[in-house]
Amino acid sequence: MAELITPTTAVRESFLAAVEEFRAEGRGTARDSSVLGQDIAVYGRRWAEPGAFAAYVRRVVQDAAPGAPRPAGHVPSTVLWWVEGEVFLGRLSIRHRMTPRLLEWGGIIGYDVRPSARRRGHATAMLRASLPAARRLGHDPVLLTCDWDNVASRKVIEACGGVFEDRRGEKLRYWVPTGGT
Repeated sequence: MAELITPTTAVRESFLAAVEEFRAEGRGTARDSSVLGQDIAVYGRRWAEPGAFAAYVRRVVQDAAPGAPRPAGHVPSTVLWWVEGEVFLGRLSIRHRMTPRLLEWGGIIGYDVRPSARRRGHATAMLRASLPAARRLGHDPVLLTCDWDNVASRKVIEACGGVFEDRRGEKLRYWVPTGGT
């Protein structure tokens, strides 16, 4: 059964295979401003070397620390990987706080499922499993956004209790309860 885990080198081979799937659909290019896309662009060529991959995993885990170095405008984030055994299926990040840009564009939780694992319920299960962690970080409800034409993501958010608020530009904004009181 798939579960959310702290990033680990134990799934490196499967992670690398997933990255190739993401690249095949255009992720990691200059047009891809997502966290995953930026990671592929910056670190992707180095991940083949086990030591470089281990350093990347440490950096991702350390990003949750308030004082960790990060690009300007980025906030601390807890990154979790969705895995089944040693098979990497996706990633999810929970931002620890909002910024004006995140309020308009990014939200608190972002997720990606590798292309070969899509349409099997992984995104819904992954998002649902992350809600208690978001609640522990003080979020209730959490803002999630998706592109207006991303029907699959809309269905995931709505299946997890997302309540539509509005559309701002290309983004739809939803509030998802985390189960707090």
